[in-house]
Amino acid sequence: MKLGSLKNSSLPDGDPVLVSQNNREAVKIDSIVSSLRVAVETWSEVRPKLELLYQELNNGTLKNTFKVQEEDFHSPLPRSFQWLDGSAFVQHVKLVRKARNAPVPPDLLTVPLMYQGGSDTFLSPREDMTLLDDKFGMDFEGEVAVVTSFVPRGTNAQAALNHIVLVMLVNDVTLRGLVPAELAQGFGFLQSKPSSAFSPFALTLDEFGDSWKNGRLHLPLLVDYNNQFFGDADAGDMHFSFGELIAHAARTRDLTAGTILGSGTVSNEDTKRGSSCLAEKRMLEQINSGEIKTPFMKNGDTIKIEMRKSGVNLFGTIQQKVRKV
Repeated sequence: MKLGSLKNSSLPDGDPVLVSQNNREAVKIDSIVSSLRVAVETWSEVRPKLELLYQELNNGTLKNTFKVQEEDFHSPLPRSFQWLDGSAFVQHVKLVRKARNAPVPPDLLTVPLMYQGGSDTFLSPREDMTLLDDKFGMDFEGEVAVVTSFVPRGTNAQAALNHIVLVMLVNDVTLRGLVPAELAQGFGFLQSKPSSAFSPFALTLDEFGDSWKNGRLHLPLLVDYNNQFFGDADAGDMHFSFGELIAHAARTRDLTAGTILGSGTVSNEDTKRGSSCLAEKRMLEQINSGEIKTPFMKNGDTIKIEMRKSGVNLFGTIQQKVRKV
């Protein structure tokens, strides 16, 4: 299935909808469930009802549908109880650590890196990224994210895969200029991680066919920066699977239904495929030419993040502009 949430100023969680496989038609599902957040919390109960409606939507037999306008969509979960972001792509960890002269963790290949971000307000997929000061060093980070059902404490990596309800894309916004000082305090990210934006549509695993395997989504993440190609790295090249990331997060506590967990910036060792964030590109410039040429984001810069299969824009488009305030 393909689901989303329409913006609604009087409903913080938005109006829940089903979206057709071709992204052209949608139908409201508020008669079944009040929001996608509640849908995830009651997934075993509502999923059969939604699947029947989804089949009718794709068959063209529903009469109460409307044309999809992505500008009307918020992030599928405009807010959530928990947003955790891993760093499952080893190449990304190596490059960004080198960029700030920080050592690579000795257990890089055995223990996932992960931080807990703010989840009370997410940006919509077309909402401006507001920049207070150019010195903050605004960067985008293209990632894949999953939404889980309730995950009991101690769930292992294989069992954790059964708790994945939905998959989305995300632009995890980072203020690189604030990162070193925050991490030096030993308490992790806060000011350097403003609100993230998610793709208009969230998909169930059956929508991916053979592209979903071993707890990874094996498709290129398409990133354009200022209307030019920036990267198409393979999102399946994760060192840690989503099962391993979920198990890591649930090692000592339950994960509430609706937990969102990100893959970390999609990154490949094949640098010809480009990058999914500016920090990587800047570090590669430093390595290859001895000089960083690409600045961080400034007023008016734009970022577009998509993922396609057989010509279909699976998740819709994250398309944002930087606005200096």
